[in-house]
Amino acid sequence: MTDKVVIIGGGPGGYESALVAAQLGAEVTVVDTDGIGGSAVLTDCVPSKTLIATAELMTDVAGAAELGVNFHDHEGDLATAVSVDLGRVNKRVMQLAADQSADIARRLAKEDVRVVQGRGRLDGPGRVSVDGGDTLEADAILIATGAAPRTLPSAQPDGERILTWEQVYDLTEVPTELIVVGSGVTGAEFASAYLALGIPVTLVSSRDRVLPGEDADASLVLEEVSQRRGMRLLSESRMESVTRDGEVVTVTLTDGRSIQGSHCILALGSVPNTADLGLEEAGVVLKEGGFVNVDRVSRTSARGVYAAGDCTGVLMLASVAAMQGRIAMWHFLGDKVSPLDLKKVSSNVFTAPEIATVGWSQKAVDAGEITAEVVMLPLSGNARAKMQGVHDGFVKLFCRPGTGIIVGGVVVGPRASELIHPVSIAVAESLTADQVAQAFTVYPSMSGSVAEAARRLHHI
Repeated sequence: MTDKVVIIGGGPGGYESALVAAQLGAEVTVVDTDGIGGSAVLTDCVPSKTLIATAELMTDVAGAAELGVNFHDHEGDLATAVSVDLGRVNKRVMQLAADQSADIARRLAKEDVRVVQGRGRLDGPGRVSVDGGDTLEADAILIATGAAPRTLPSAQPDGERILTWEQVYDLTEVPTELIVVGSGVTGAEFASAYLALGIPVTLVSSRDRVLPGEDADASLVLEEVSQRRGMRLLSESRMESVTRDGEVVTVTLTDGRSIQGSHCILALGSVPNTADLGLEEAGVVLKEGGFVNVDRVSRTSARGVYAAGDCTGVLMLASVAAMQGRIAMWHFLGDKVSPLDLKKVSSNVFTAPEIATVGWSQKAVDAGEITAEVVMLPLSGNARAKMQGVHDGFVKLFCRPGTGIIVGGVVVGPRASELIHPVSIAVAESLTADQVAQAFTVYPSMSGSVAEAARRLHHI
């Protein structure tokens, strides 16, 4: 008898789990409201990183003169400015998002996954009702409904000048002065991207530093680079309200100060999309804030009900959502499965420079949660970095004393999201610093700094 799986939500946690379930022979239905790919593809990861790709190009162009490259206008005079056509950028952003969604939908269709448009909710054991549609019977149900931007009564988006991160792609005019409220990953990424696009940016941070959840040395580098490039950073400044009067947006702080700009992006965190899904009636326990409580194989407290992705609040990354979904299906359908291990998750902040991390952190080492030796190697000494005009960034490795096993790392620099991969493999496979150091690297290459940092952890 074929197992029936119903997945509520078509984001990474949903579509990746659907592909695994189909591969293992289940009859799979995805109930989706917003479009296949979810916010990760349509309004968050894919769009924001496409925008950031344009910003990266602007950063490269800005540093071209250092490498001996000059630009001239049509009359032969030396060009002195580069500008961005935000309307064209955002049109490309949304087209790429739509194309990616269509690619995923075609893959699901090829694997005989049924997609039902509508809002699904639990309707008794093994049952999912779809608004305006049928009731679906299921042997297993996966909740993968994601999360939405958090707003406050005193800071309501209008979709024109006060914006959430999902609304920025409707902009056609270039902001004359952008205020970003919130210095977590989302706020830092957008602030960095729009600064690179040539837009004056003020970043309002309630904490003492940008990216308070990231490596402190990495945050310091980002702050120094951003301020050097012209960003105005207001640390330990808590927003009280955001209001609009015509073409002027005012952000009022709790200490009485106010900042004015043409546009404001609210990056205040996320709230899970778990309301009115019949979860609690079905026996699904919710954590504080409405997030679904799951174990390391994605099970909820209700029999046969799993959950994956941002709605669980475990770690809000598309890669984690996808892995939670796969683990759920491997577990339910009896395939080999390893529980989710957050100490092996690599992540990246797509600022300029990028900040990538994996495994144990400096904060954990400093707090005595783990004993580790630490080496931090600036990229400024790397030959390839010098050739490319890279002055900022570093590689940091953590290894256990005695065994020399690498348990974590941080990379700050261009394409850190790519450079972290050898460190991720080392952490995942419990490689020693010597094993990493003895693997060949290309000369000259940025990755050579990973091997060099490992060599500095060698003990006779």
